[in-house]
Amino acid sequence: MQTFSKILLITAMAASVAFGVTSIATAAPKTDFKVAWSIYVGWMPWGYAADHGIVKKWADKYGIKIEVTQFNDYVESMNQYTAGAFDAVTLTNMDGLSIPAAGGVDTTAVIVGDFSNGNDAVILKDKSTLADVKSQNVNLVEYSVSHYLLARALDSIKLSERDVKVVNTSDADMVAAYKTADVTAVVTWNPLVSTILEDPTAKKVFDSSGIPGEIIDLMVANTGVLKDNPNFGKALAGIWYETAALLMADSDEGKAAREAMGSASGTDRKGFESQLAATKLFDRPADAVEFTASPSLPKTMNLVRNFLFEKGLLGNGAASADVIGIEMPDGKVLGDSGNIKLRFTETYMKAAADSSL
Repeated sequence: MQTFSKILLITAMAASVAFGVTSIATAAPKTDFKVAWSIYVGWMPWGYAADHGIVKKWADKYGIKIEVTQFNDYVESMNQYTAGAFDAVTLTNMDGLSIPAAGGVDTTAVIVGDFSNGNDAVILKDKSTLADVKSQNVNLVEYSVSHYLLARALDSIKLSERDVKVVNTSDADMVAAYKTADVTAVVTWNPLVSTILEDPTAKKVFDSSGIPGEIIDLMVANTGVLKDNPNFGKALAGIWYETAALLMADSDEGKAAREAMGSASGTDRKGFESQLAATKLFDRPADAVEFTASPSLPKTMNLVRNFLFEKGLLGNGAASADVIGIEMPDGKVLGDSGNIKLRFTETYMKAAADSSL
């Protein structure tokens, strides 16, 4: 969900402030925390929780204050987190590795909230099979999860990026770009996918349900902040699971919550529920724990880190995909164990599952 130029800017900026961020983050326990989020079906519960007193309820339980801020620009939210202006942020597993981790900011996935199960898609104009993408220009946000999805889609039919030409296109321009005569293939995410598919010429030929569990949506926090303030992590878990349960409830209250989240994301309840159907949401903490501890997560992160290394997004001069350590819940590390910058933990999700928050 970010352009190459922005990634370079963020990574350079992150590297320059990494030591300062670390020293601030590990200074001492504190009581005021700032959380950033951006609009996406799997992250709408954070805005709803802030607006309906759920954030305050859990913050009050632990004697802390949590300020939740919505960003219209996903990249800017990660930019601000990486700079140390926020203690936590919503992002994907790939972006967590390529931006804060690659910039030197030690980051922990507190909540594994969902994975895209159809929300990201390859769409062709007047063509009905993925093989038809060969030799076409493909418009997408370069070096984003869309770029990753295209690479995985091509691999599934024994093609590679050499068989297409990627055209870097802002997500803000994607719908308009599709309507032009010279754009015949796009890769993007919801709600843009749904909008483009309203055009009778648009045919979805591959989506993220073909690579289940690989595009993962997270709530991450600065590892130093989390270590010094475990109650912050507990509050985040409490907020998420109370709101996610409401989101999935087949009740009037649940329908009202989906209506509100749909409206906040620029659609209605029907549109929002359609996006939700293409999302594997972990509303039950036990399911999130099982997914996070599964053997599939290291395999996914290995695919992701290799993709990022091939694109030069693991830092200047990175000799291999091993340059950054990624710690799994069992303590095993992919990459450099002396440079762990992205961590997956079951701690707070397991506390929710055990009702010990």
